[in-house]
Amino acid sequence: MSNPYVPLLILMALGLGFALLSVGTSLVVGPKRYNRAKAESYECGIQPSPRASGGGRIPIKYFLTAMLFIIFDIEALFLYPFAVAFDQLNLFALGAMILFLLNAFFIADAYVWKRGGFEWD
Repeated sequence: MSNPYVPLLILMALGLGFALLSVGTSLVVGPKRYNRAKAESYECGIQPSPRASGGGRIPIKYFLTAMLFIIFDIEALFLYPFAVAFDQLNLFALGAMILFLLNAFFIADAYVWKRGGFEWD
């Protein structure tokens, strides 16, 4: 009897092999035309500045927005398995999921609101 994880390992090896082959092929075959514009960082179509406005500090709103996206991604990640197995679970699982969602959503939103992440200038 074979191990049930063998197909999964084969699929992971194929995916890793394809990724390595794609990156390696692009390094070998791709054009190598380097210039100053390609070496600079891209900042949404504006000229890159050596320092951020306001003395070199990046506003916290960027990080708060990123944190909100991560919180929503984590919530969606935990909701998918729950939604698939919903008919097989009992009320305790439903209560635990509701508690998790309320906890994750309201604590993260309260933190972002306190830090001024919802105020757009």
